Amino acid sequence: MESLPPQMRVRVMETVSLRPSPADDSVKAVSFALSGLDTDRNVLDVTFRTLRFLPPHPPSLDPLAVLPRAFAAALDLFVPIAGKIGDGGRVVWLAGDAVPLVLAASDLSVADVDTDSPGSDLLEWLAPGDGDGVAGAPVLALQVTRFACGGVALGMRVAHALCDGAGATKFLSAAARFSRGEQEPAVAPVWERRDLLGPRLPPRVVKPFERVLALDAAAAAVHGPYGAAGGSQGQIARECFHVSDARVEELRAELSGGEGGVKLTTFEFLAAFIWRARVKANGTSPDEVVKMVYSMNISKLLAPPLPDGYWGNVCVPVYVVLTAGELVAQPLADTATMIKKSKQEVDEEYVRSYIDFLELHRGGEGGVVTAGRGVSAFTDWRRLGHSEVDFGWGSPAAVLPLSWRLLGSTDPCFFLPYGAADERRRRGFKVFVAVPAPALPCFREEMQELSLQRHCFRSKEKL
Repeated sequence: MESLPPQMRVRVMETVSLRPSPADDSVKAVSFALSGLDTDRNVLDVTFRTLRFLPPHPPSLDPLAVLPRAFAAALDLFVPIAGKIGDGGRVVWLAGDAVPLVLAASDLSVADVDTDSPGSDLLEWLAPGDGDGVAGAPVLALQVTRFACGGVALGMRVAHALCDGAGATKFLSAAARFSRGEQEPAVAPVWERRDLLGPRLPPRVVKPFERVLALDAAAAAVHGPYGAAGGSQGQIARECFHVSDARVEELRAELSGGEGGVKLTTFEFLAAFIWRARVKANGTSPDEVVKMVYSMNISKLLAPPLPDGYWGNVCVPVYVVLTAGELVAQPLADTATMIKKSKQEVDEEYVRSYIDFLELHRGGEGGVVTAGRGVSAFTDWRRLGHSEVDFGWGSPAAVLPLSWRLLGSTDPCFFLPYGAADERRRRGFKVFVAVPAPALPCFREEMQELSLQRHCFRSKEKL
């Protein structure tokens, strides 16, 4: 694409410090208690980085002037996100704390950026650095890069303890409303985390989490679960696969088995398919226990449901466990049905038991709670409200993850939508996957069955 290295094609012009102005300007320090889900070690020590590509802005508008004002206004409502992670499961905001916003420019066009290449070095230069393990690092950091074509890249790094994807979208959506000239967010943000999702007194665990979770002393000795038990060994390859809606629907209908069969969702089918493909490509020993984990939104499962403005972590991990031999040998419909049943087992008691399980094992000598090695993690970003993040000149053309530590795994799988203007949106979606590099050729062969390009070629042959 370019002859110069990526860092030479992105020029930092200025770093702006954004400071919130709380409603009570006499307050100089505030401590905010995190929830039981926020302090899960799988998220507490992790920052999450994302990248959004916005369409070209109108000539009358300067995004490098508009966006800083919009984010500053949003920070007045989301004060904790301008603070720092403190001790004891709390976020501390001091009056001098600021959010760094890097303003940058590039001589490239957005069309020069391969948003289907999760391993691209250029993408890394369009967002704030990782920041993991840096003492006193700001909870939030932002970067706005204007391209020669007028397109804009918005990079974001946020401490996962403050929010998940849905919560981050609430903050960005509020900033987008201010950018469009509106006076307030659609829904006022709600904190109340310890009250709504704190441990019970006394904690009690009813669900059998010990079947999939255990204390890992090695993880405690390093940087949490991702330094010891979370990931695969050796080099990890990251790749994008284009999945055909029509092909998924055909296979899903076959597995559902007609009128009397179990109705499977796209997520249930595809997670089962990719999990099996990974294990086969890895050549995992048949007697080795393998696990898949996915995040499930519990906002509406609780009684009463969480308020619409709640922006903390609202997902719990859900696990399915088999031996590698069982996973490869059994019909794919059986694996997908196991995933469906695991979703049905998540109720309010599951949520409360999970929070209490973490509380009972917090800070213990036995280590950090993890699911161990060989965990395949899945998350679905197709309905996170990305289209709501419209700063006044159009919804994102692409939304990408830049971090690969998720649910205790370092080789996760993301289901991602195409941008509103991408013609492929009508025919499918894309999947970002991390797999051990030696397994990639075999994994590619498995994924051909779902390929958007292959299905389109077959359709043309029939005409």
